[in-house]
Amino acid sequence: MEALEETEEVGQTPEDANSLNSSDFLDDLEADITVEEASVPSDVPGFDWSSIDTSHLPSSYKTNSRQEKELLQLADHFLEQYTHLCPDRKPLFIHPVNECGVQKFVSTTLRPTLLPFPELYYWSGCASFVCDYLIMEPLKCPITLPSSLYSPTTILKYQRGNCFDFTVLLCSLLIGAGYDAYCVHGYATREMCSLDQTQEVCPLLRKPLEEPKEEDPNKYRIKYPLEPQSKFELQQKDKKEEETEPGQEEEQEEEVVMEVEKPKRDPLHGLRVHAWVLVLSGKRKVPETFFINPFTGNHHSTTDECFLGIESIWNHSNYWVNMQDCRQGCKDLSFDLSDSICWEIMFSESNEPSQLPTESPKKDTDDMQEKGEIDMSFEMPLSWVAPIKVSYREYENPFSQGKKVILYNKAKLEKWAAYANGDGLVERVTVYADSDCTEEVEVKEWFKHREDLLYMREVNKQTQLITDYFRPGHPLLLKAHSYTSLEPETGHTVEYYHTARVDGLWKRFENATEMTEYFVGREDFLHMRHIELGERDKKVQMAGIRTDANPRPIVQIKEYFHRNPEKPADEDTEERIFMVIDDIIQLTYHLEVHDTIASKVVFCRVIGREKREDEIFLSRENSVTYKPWAPEKHRNMLYLYNLLWELRAEQKLLKQQVRDSEAEHLLC
Repeated sequence: MEALEETEEVGQTPEDANSLNSSDFLDDLEADITVEEASVPSDVPGFDWSSIDTSHLPSSYKTNSRQEKELLQLADHFLEQYTHLCPDRKPLFIHPVNECGVQKFVSTTLRPTLLPFPELYYWSGCASFVCDYLIMEPLKCPITLPSSLYSPTTILKYQRGNCFDFTVLLCSLLIGAGYDAYCVHGYATREMCSLDQTQEVCPLLRKPLEEPKEEDPNKYRIKYPLEPQSKFELQQKDKKEEETEPGQEEEQEEEVVMEVEKPKRDPLHGLRVHAWVLVLSGKRKVPETFFINPFTGNHHSTTDECFLGIESIWNHSNYWVNMQDCRQGCKDLSFDLSDSICWEIMFSESNEPSQLPTESPKKDTDDMQEKGEIDMSFEMPLSWVAPIKVSYREYENPFSQGKKVILYNKAKLEKWAAYANGDGLVERVTVYADSDCTEEVEVKEWFKHREDLLYMREVNKQTQLITDYFRPGHPLLLKAHSYTSLEPETGHTVEYYHTARVDGLWKRFENATEMTEYFVGREDFLHMRHIELGERDKKVQMAGIRTDANPRPIVQIKEYFHRNPEKPADEDTEERIFMVIDDIIQLTYHLEVHDTIASKVVFCRVIGREKREDEIFLSRENSVTYKPWAPEKHRNMLYLYNLLWELRAEQKLLKQQVRDSEAEHLLC
């Protein structure tokens, strides 16, 4: 209590008095707060805590042990000192009553527990479980402390609680997982205290931060002089921009809309009581100290403006009072708990006795060495709370009302348990065009435990475009599937895990008249294939024959190849076109660096000659060759005959591949 004594000797300055959250005005304001302001919001169902059954609870809930009674006496003694030396400070949250009406010290209400679930070994998993499992109940009075603090086991049983209940449960799990975690009693903004996230962007819609590009560190590079510019021309340019700036009005309108959407000023700003979790750096390789809001499970920097001040913190072994100025919120606070100037510890961690100005409440204790001298080193008794247990069923189904709905800025997030929906739906985000959430723009859905490995679906409500995303392992090796209708030939785009496919196909687009395929990493350097398709025979279609028995005729097949550095440019095909109906084959070769016109070979049908199956007829009339830099052997008829023979065989294989692609596409 050295810091407290020093405060009394020096006296309070006007600035110090303003920095402390108490005054006669607050007492009047406290009395003026109506029941409506402190009542539960309409979306939180009412619950009568006075009707809960406590008969089955262990005896530790209903009585205090000798060590607990000594602890309460020391806490009362500390509170007397604190009230005497800091009369303008708000009361501390030290020993509220539990569900059985028995006073319990807040540190003994913590029950460090490591639950047998892998996700709960990390702070993010613990925070997500607590905020999903419990239903938020606001404090009865937003600027005063609650009169009770129930055990984490009771809170888990009824799956509801206020910010202090959330915090104690989350802190118990974090300490059990090995984190240096503390419960915090302080003040926060209205939005944080009331779990109002309508001004925030949905976390699932936040775009990742772009990494800043590194500037050229060479400071010795030559700086060229700027080009001279006419001042008159610049003035004329500015005038034109002023005349032709219709966007300024739109920006002003947007600013007005933003101002309208901003929340109104809170008359209780800085006075609203809140509890959250502090995680110090060090243990579990935590690099930096941070806060956790138990209502949302989100982590916050200690400089976040939503946190307006701290009165005290505690863990399972001790209690600290903040002696720092909180007029600037928490951004300037030091969290070095060993600093006795910044933090007043309740139970000294050393064996040196603290000099107190008054006598100990317990005069007959052996620890009293002389009048006014008390040994404040004290071994914290074990927690009176029964072991925290969560079954696998409870962990997998955390939502007591079936699902959880969170409203964000122009967005709504819905959550379900893993097996609550037959299609595996667990999360859905609906994006709206307006703040009133009336016009849907986009819907994103997430799935779990599906046989087809679908994990996400995006629906554009304006274009009706649906995109499904699949995890690796799909029977067809699907990665993504975009469509507006599940009917075939209506415009489908499919992406594949190309590294798992033999043909290297990574994307395919198909509609009623064409099909385009994209490839990656093929040995033949093929990277795109485009197929033009004709209309089906209407007579056969009218007869009711299946689609696969009446395929669309193949009009043309185009293939595009990357450059193969091992071949000469005039022997390395860049484009290959098979005009199936017109019976024309055209080859275009790559260009060398110094070339301007590509080499080409065209094979045409002989006019007036009847085509026979498996017959290859070649003459000067039906072949055109332009290879000015190719050797003579690549221009003679035998070479062209063999080339045409290979191309006919390739065309036959390609036609079969197109049919296979159509059949595969129908299965998507």
